[in-house]
Amino acid sequence: MSSQAPIPREISYTAQRSRKGCITGVKIVGLGSWVPEQRVRNEDLAALGYDADWIVKRTGVLERRHAPPGIATSDMAAEAGRRCIARAGVDPADIDLILLGTYTPDFTMPAAAALVQEKLGLCAPAMDIQAACTSFMYALITGMQYVAAGGAQLPLVIGADCNSRVCNPADVKTYPIFGDGAGAVLLARGDADQGLIAFSYGSDGSGCDLLYRPGGSHLAPGPAETLNGYPFLFMDGRPVFKWAIRMLRQTVHDVMEAAGVTLSDISLVVLHQANIRIIHAAADDIGIPREKLYNNLDRYGNTSSGSIPLCLDEAHFEGRLQRGDLVLLSGFGGGLSWATGIFRW
Repeated sequence: MSSQAPIPREISYTAQRSRKGCITGVKIVGLGSWVPEQRVRNEDLAALGYDADWIVKRTGVLERRHAPPGIATSDMAAEAGRRCIARAGVDPADIDLILLGTYTPDFTMPAAAALVQEKLGLCAPAMDIQAACTSFMYALITGMQYVAAGGAQLPLVIGADCNSRVCNPADVKTYPIFGDGAGAVLLARGDADQGLIAFSYGSDGSGCDLLYRPGGSHLAPGPAETLNGYPFLFMDGRPVFKWAIRMLRQTVHDVMEAAGVTLSDISLVVLHQANIRIIHAAADDIGIPREKLYNNLDRYGNTSSGSIPLCLDEAHFEGRLQRGDLVLLSGFGGGLSWATGIFRW
C-alpha cells in the first residue's frame, strides 16, 4: 500500500465474501468494562477549531474518554478483564485462554494479550486478534469455537482500543468520532440452545484503502530506522458509510434467515458504535425499531474493538439481557471486515 493518501472511492458489499455458521452450547458467564476517567466534551475541542454542534449532528457524539499518559491498551483491557472475572465469581486459575481484539496494541510485538495475562496474574495462552473495529466479534467467534471444540473451558475475550493515540487531532472529520475504552466477556459451556444460533463474517481487502493506519512492513525504514513514519489513522468516511449500510442490510437478513427468526423475535440490537447516522440509517433501512437499539456512542464515541462489549456490559447491568433473549450483534470496520450474529443469551 502506498504511503500517499489514496484517491477516495466507493466499494460495494460482496455477499460472496461472507462465511456463515452457528456455534451453540456456549454461554457468556461474566461481563466487565472500563473507560478512562477523562471526559473530553465537544466543547473542550473548540480550541482545536471544532464545531460542537457539527460533531453532534454528524456523529451523535457528545463526549468521549481519552486515556492519560502511561495508560495503554493492555491497561484498559486488563481492568475490563479484572472486573469481568470478579463479577463472574470464577477462580482466575481456571481461565485457560485470553483473546484480545484490538488494532492498537501496546507494541507491534509481543501481543498486548500477553501483557494482559501478566497484569491479571493468569496462566493461559494469550493472543491478539486484529480485524480493526470488528476485532471483538472475531475474537468472540474464535473463543466460542475453542469452547465448542473442547480446546478451552473458560476463555477471557476482550475488546479494547486506545484510539486517541492513533487519530490525528488536525483531522476534523475523524478525530472527534473516536474514544478509548475496553470491554470483556467470559465464555463457558452452556445449554444446547445458547450461543450464536447464526452468524456471518468476512473480509474484503479491496477496500483496505478506505480505512487504515499507515506504518508497518510496507514502509522502508527511514533515517531514524522507524517503520512508523505515518502513524495516524486514515478514514474515507463517505464510502465507508455507504458500504456499512449495504453490508448491514444483507448480513442481518442472512443471519435472521439462517436462524429462522424475525425482527420481532430480537430483544436487543447492538451495532458497532461507529456513528449514530450509520446506526440509525441502517436500523431504518432494515426496519429495526429504535427502542431495540442499544447505544452509548453519545458518551464514549467510537471505541472500536471496545464498543460491543461495552454496550453488552451496560445493557446487562441495566437488566436488558435475560436468559433466552435473542441479541443481534454486528461489528464492522477496516479490512474491510464485518461480523454479524444472533446470540441467544
